This record gives sequence, C-alpha cells and structure tokens, in this order.
Amino acid sequence: MKNIEFEKPSYSQWQDAAIKALKGKPFESLLTKTSEGITLEPLYTQESLVAKLGDELDKQVATIRSLQNNQVFRVAQQVYAETSEAFFAQLDDSLARGNEIVTVDSRVNFVWTEEVLARLATYFTEYSFKITVKSQDDPLVAVFNHIPTEQREAVHGFILCEKPIKLVELPNVRTLCANTVAYHNEGANAVQELAYALALAAKYAEQEEHFEAFAQQFYVSFAIDTQFFTEIAKLRAFKVLWKAFSSAYGVTENVKIPTLAETSLRSFSKLDVYVNLLRAANEALSGLIGGADVFTVHPHDALTKPTEQSVRIARNVSLVLKEETNVLKIIDPAGGSYFIESLTADFVKEAWALFLDIEAAGGIDAYSASGLLAEALAVSYQARIQAAQTRKQSLIGTNIYANPDDVLASETNPLFADVKRISIPFEQLRGQMTAADVKTGILALGSLKSSKPRADFVSGFLNTVGLVPEKSEPVATVEEALTWLQATDAKYVVIAGNDETTKEWVPAILAGKPAHVIVDVAGKFKDEEEAWLAHGLNGFIFAGQNIIEKLNSVFASMKEVQR
Repeated sequence: MKNIEFEKPSYSQWQDAAIKALKGKPFESLLTKTSEGITLEPLYTQESLVAKLGDELDKQVATIRSLQNNQVFRVAQQVYAETSEAFFAQLDDSLARGNEIVTVDSRVNFVWTEEVLARLATYFTEYSFKITVKSQDDPLVAVFNHIPTEQREAVHGFILCEKPIKLVELPNVRTLCANTVAYHNEGANAVQELAYALALAAKYAEQEEHFEAFAQQFYVSFAIDTQFFTEIAKLRAFKVLWKAFSSAYGVTENVKIPTLAETSLRSFSKLDVYVNLLRAANEALSGLIGGADVFTVHPHDALTKPTEQSVRIARNVSLVLKEETNVLKIIDPAGGSYFIESLTADFVKEAWALFLDIEAAGGIDAYSASGLLAEALAVSYQARIQAAQTRKQSLIGTNIYANPDDVLASETNPLFADVKRISIPFEQLRGQMTAADVKTGILALGSLKSSKPRADFVSGFLNTVGLVPEKSEPVATVEEALTWLQATDAKYVVIAGNDETTKEWVPAILAGKPAHVIVDVAGKFKDEEEAWLAHGLNGFIFAGQNIIEKLNSVFASMKEVQR
C-alpha cells in the first residue's frame, strides 16, 4: 500500500464531475447564501484558501491562537430559585457538581436583603462570578459593600448592565461589556454582532483616559446560535477584529480579553422542548471549538420555568463537552480548516466594513438614534422569520417534524419574555387553532402509493400548528371522494394525489363538495389554478410556502364560513 498513489484532482476537475452529477441543474445550485450575505461554496481547498488570503492566512491563525486565554470554556450555570434558601442550596449543589462561575440575574422572586447579600459576598471572594443587573442602583450591586477591603483585589468577575456601572477598589471586576446578546435576540446576524461589539468597544475606549484602563475592564458577550460553523467562525473572527481594533489605538502587544458566551434563546421553542436541549448542546460545542472563555447553557425549559433537573442537565452539557471530547487539549481546534478559515476571513472583512460605517455615522449611539440600527435588526429578523416559516431554515419540532399532541405551555419566564424567538408565530397560531378545536382532513385520491407523498407532506404541514387531520382511505372514484366529504367532520380538507389524478378529478369534486367545507389542493397547478379558484377552490399547499401566512388565511376563511 505504501507504493499506491492516488491522483489529486483539481477543483476544476471536481467541478466538472459535480456538473455531470447535477444532470442539468446549474452548478450555482450548490452555492448557499447565508443570512450575512456570504456565499458558501460546496467545496473548499487549500489552493482556494491560499488564493483568497495569501499571507493573511498565517497571520489570521497566529492572531487567533495568540489571543486565546489560558482558561477556556469555564462553566457558568445560572441559578433559578423561588427563595433565598433554595437559591443558596442550589448554588452550593452546582458548585459541587462542576459549576465554576457563580451566575446570577438580579431579577429574582426573593428580596436581596443585607443578610442575603452578605452571604452571597462570601462566594464572590472564593469564586469568579457573572451577574446581571439593571442599573447602578440595582439592589444586587450592594453585595460588594459586604466584601472586606483587604479582599477586594482578589475578587474576579463580570457585571452585565445596559449602562456600565462604577465600582471602587475592585480592579479585577470587569464592568465594560460589549453585550451583543441583546442585538442577537433582536435578530442580528453574525456580521452585525461582530460590528456592534467593536462599536461598543470604541464607545467605551473613548470614555477612558488610557486604552490599558479600558482593556482591563472590557469583555465581550455573545449568544451562540444553531448554525454550527458560523458560530465557530464568529468567535474566531472577533479575536482578529480585536487585534485590528487595538492596533488602531497604537497597541502592539497582544491584549487578551475574555469572551463570554451563552446558548441562543431565539432558537428555543415552547414546542417539543427537549429539542432545545439538543440545540443547546450543538451551540455549546460551537462555543467550545470557537474558543469561548466562559459559557452558559440555558436549560431546555428556560422559556417557562427551569427545574433543578433541567438546570443540572444543562450544566452537564458543558461538562460532557469539556471533559469527554478532548477539545480543550488543542489550541484553536478549528484552525486550518479550509472552510472555517475562509468563513472567519469573510466575517472579519464584512464586520470591519460595517464597523467603519457605524463610526462614520458618529458611533453606536448616533447610529442607534438615527434609526439605522433598528432598521438593520428589523430586516435581519424578518429574513430569519421568513426562512423559518418557509422551511428554508429548519426548527425541528416546530416548523418540521412537529408533534401535534404536544401541549403548549402557557407560562412564560419573564427573564426571557422579550426575546424575538422565531417559533413564536407557530406557538401563537397553535394556541388559536387548539382553542377553536379546528377540524381538518386529507382526501387521498387514487392509490396509496400515488397519494401518500403529498398526504404526508400536508399532514406535517398541519402538524406545525397542532392540527391532526382526519385521513381518508385512498378513494378510487369521484363519487367516493364526494361521499367522504359529506361524511367528514372536517371543515378544511386538502386533496392529495398525483398530478394526473388531481387534474382529472378536482373539477368534479369542486362541483359536488359541501358548501361548508373549505378545500385546498396539495401541489402546484399553475395551468389549472385560475379555473379551480373560480369554481370554489380555496387554494394550494406546497413546499416553500409560508406556513404561517397560509394557515392564518385558512383559519380566517374557516371563521368566515362559520358566520
């Protein structure tokens, strides 16, 4: 075998073979456009990467590795409790079972009394912490009053607040945060998050007397979404951007700053909630490979009411990845990947350009005041919503492979009520359909073999909003079809059959159907569309259609018929 050599095909040879395999489809059909506007190639090679980046490739890899902190992927599991006693009990349990960062949101159901704060302060002197507060006057901020002066220099942690707060004699507590999670939850894509992080950094840097003082207090926080490689590239790209940013201030040495990250809640759903656990694990692995220094995995039921068990499972997601994958034994494990290096470079280029546009507009505050920030986020959010509702982006258990029997939780965790989740339209419409006890059906034409593909598609389509259609046995004649329509309780029926049978039978079915039954046809029939609609057809169901718009229209028609 040592003497066997395989010819190394060139990219053009591979492309020729791919075109033949496509059997008439254009090669461009293999290209994928991301939400950031970046085109993904079907194949990345060393030659294409070197041609794209040249000497910048080695600089990119070296920069990322030189800015990696020694302690990576420390577990920061948030504590959820109804009382202060339960809070400390759960905190002790989490720290004993792998949690490394005391993580607290000040918005709790108990009061931050002096006694509670004094007890919490003892943890802050022993462990690093990450706390979220509303303002300088937040009751939780008073915890630092209970830390003895002689111990304050040894206290390490992060404070997340919309407006940075000022602390006295706590030099190792970072309070200047480029928190991109808020933008992420509004719909921002990876390029926007990176640019906004730099713009916030520029704002805070200008407010400090020296860059060194700024850098000592600064950190960045990202949410990690389900696009696995995109999120790895995002974290890596920030290090390159940070190096360029600090260089613009005349800093030549490597200044390492912490990167905090958490699983994305905009991809979480109240439907089939255990799928959230799978999403979180996927996102956490992105964070691990991408080089996040501190990571929080939100429990799969974070949208409603986390339990001790769900918090433990979330924490164990981080621990399994950290201790069982061996990823941390490698510096920058994604480094050298042709695809990820290319995507990292794309993000660096696009984010830096957007950052310069923001600075030209007067900085992040002026950019926001002008309405440009809100406009950009709205466009990104609508694109994301459209992708989910047309299934260009899958949300397992919600817009595809949905469980129609799943009971939608009515409770909402107030901590995350404002997140613009892409599953919300599906949850809302499911609630309305369930309350109205909507009855639907599928009329299968011809043989089982010919009708099943479209019948299964329609069933999955309706399942996304909790509808379980009554399915007819495949009917062999128009008369059988009309008999079934007369007998069914369904007020909305979709006809499913192959093209030939559907074209032949639909006119007669429309002529004889009950007036109270709304009928759609599965598939696209452009030549017959006008005539069928004129004779009582409601419309069509087909792949690529906006599920929410279609079913909202059907629901409205059903209510109109009932009047």
